Formats: sequence, C-alpha cells, structure tokens
Amino acid sequence: MSAEQPLLVETHHAVTTLTLNRPDKFNALSEALLDALHTTLTSLRDDSSVAVVIIAASGKAFCAGHDLKQMRQNHGTEYYGDLFATCSRVMQLITELPQPVIASVNGMATAAGCQLVATCDLAVAANTAQFGVSGINLGLFCSTPSVALSRNVPRKRAFELLMTGDFISADQAVEYGLINQSVEPDQLTQQTVALAEKIAAKPAAARTVGKKLFYDQINLSLPDAYTMASDVMACNMMSPETVENVDAFLEKRPVRKT
Repeated sequence: MSAEQPLLVETHHAVTTLTLNRPDKFNALSEALLDALHTTLTSLRDDSSVAVVIIAASGKAFCAGHDLKQMRQNHGTEYYGDLFATCSRVMQLITELPQPVIASVNGMATAAGCQLVATCDLAVAANTAQFGVSGINLGLFCSTPSVALSRNVPRKRAFELLMTGDFISADQAVEYGLINQSVEPDQLTQQTVALAEKIAAKPAAARTVGKKLFYDQINLSLPDAYTMASDVMACNMMSPETVENVDAFLEKRPVRKT
C-alpha cells in the first residue's frame, strides 16, 4: 500500500472498500484524507453499481482523530472552523449515502476516529480495538464527535466517555451499542465482508429507501415518524421491484435480490 495515497479504493462484488492509508500517522484525518473521503463518497452517492461501502484502515490503528500536528501548523479560528466544517460534511455524507456504510475497525479509534465509527451505519471491530473521545485530556472537548456519539449510545454513557476521556474495549463498545460485533483480529475482514455481502444481496430499492427513512424519521415525534414511515412504505409497495418480489413470494418463486 502506498503511503502517498491517503485513501485507497477497491470494489469487489458490489462492495466498495475505502481504506484510510496513513498508517505512520495512525490514520489521522488530515486535510488531504478528508478531501479524499469527501470526493470519493460524493462519487459513490450516485453509483448504483455499489451496494455497500466499507471503511477500513491500514496499519495498527483505525483512526486517531484529527491531525493535531497539521492543526497546530495552521493555528487560527478560521482554519479550524473550515476544518471541522469539512469533517462534518464528510460525516453527514456517510449518513446521506444511499448505500449502507460499515466501519471495519482494526485498532484504536479516538476523537474524530470514534466519531467516524459512530457515524457509520454499522461497525465490526477486532476485539483488540479501543474506542475513546479523549480530547478533554488536552483541554479540548470533543464537540463534533459528541454529535455522532450521543446519537449511538445512551446519553449517560456518551457523557461519561466525553468527560473522562477514558477508552473502552471492543466488547464494551458492543454493550454500549457503538459497534455491532467484536471479532478475533484475524477474522475482521472476513466478518465485515460477510456482513456487507449479506446486505448487498437484499433488494436494492429496499436498501436505499430503508436507510433514508431510518435517518429521516429518527428525530421526529412519534406521530410524525409514523406518518412519514407509512407514506414511504406505501410508495415502496408500489415499486415494480417490490411488486414482483411479493408476487414471487406468494407464488413460491425465487425472490429477485438486485
């Protein structure tokens, strides 16, 4: 893997893997890496040939957060504002992407790295991985990571992590709801790809409609959420793909997956 490319992209069987490739910097989110993520995710948004996206990392760490050295070299409110706005756009792109996005966490994920894990729709981690939002140890509250973290784990769990800077294990991250699976390190790629391929095999319209509905309804009131979900489901039932699949099910024929 070339360290000159901050992000590696590979597609296999409708699953695209984006690999953070700054192993010597613990895959810290430099300007170049954030720009590469933004550009690549934007292109994937309109690529119907890709069913699922995996975000993985090279080296021993998943992501150590923002590149603090680069930040200190560009000290200034305007620079920091632009940097965090760019990172926030990348995180929102992951949520807005029609394809489900799975984090494949091989090692430490801290600060914005933990934010990245929390932002992904699903996450599989090696049981040796650790997770934290440790900025407070340096006097910097992890404000932007708190947005994703507080939407994934119970409020008191999130606040404790943000206020103490403590790290939790992969098994604890499963318990908290931050990740879906904790697996042996040598099984990480296999288990992540298996999950991706399982999802990729589902009917395309349901994947796309389902992800958008999930995020659109989650912050609505209960009545408004049900109104939205009812309208979406009614439209989903009218799609030719769904009509064919329901008929196939009723007639005991194979259901089309793509």
